[in-house]
Amino acid sequence: MPKVSMTVNGKQVSGEVEGRTLLVDFLRGSLGLTGTHVGCDTSQCGACVVHVDGTSVKSCTMLALQCEGAEVTTIEGIARDGVLHPMQEAFREHHALQCGFCTPGMIMAAIDIVNRHPNGIDEQAIRHELEGNLCRCTGYHNIVKAISSVANKKAAQAA
Repeated sequence: MPKVSMTVNGKQVSGEVEGRTLLVDFLRGSLGLTGTHVGCDTSQCGACVVHVDGTSVKSCTMLALQCEGAEVTTIEGIARDGVLHPMQEAFREHHALQCGFCTPGMIMAAIDIVNRHPNGIDEQAIRHELEGNLCRCTGYHNIVKAISSVANKKAAQAA
């Protein structure tokens, strides 16, 4: 079997994988990082979103071998020294979750959205950007509020 090596949440990892092993399966099965969820297996729901080299990707449609040498960040890797990432804190503050199943992927997608829009982003654009992430519990209102709050703070700091 082929061997894959990558950096996951700041730690160098490697493992033997079948050529068809999806990144989500490597993260969950081989590394025990179960915060990345499998929701649909068809790239429709976004529960499996992680960052690969700083960009959000749906890990259910990416092979582990495609991440050879890459920097992968999962939901488990965004808090620092016991302090929530600002997006995690915003989701908590704005009650932007219910059952929590979509939350890890939603937060990872949200971080990427804010990073790609350093001058801020309006609520309509946030809703458009979230089209690939499904939440079956909410109407997205509080999710959008959480993302907007982080985007506005980041834009204000940049100004």
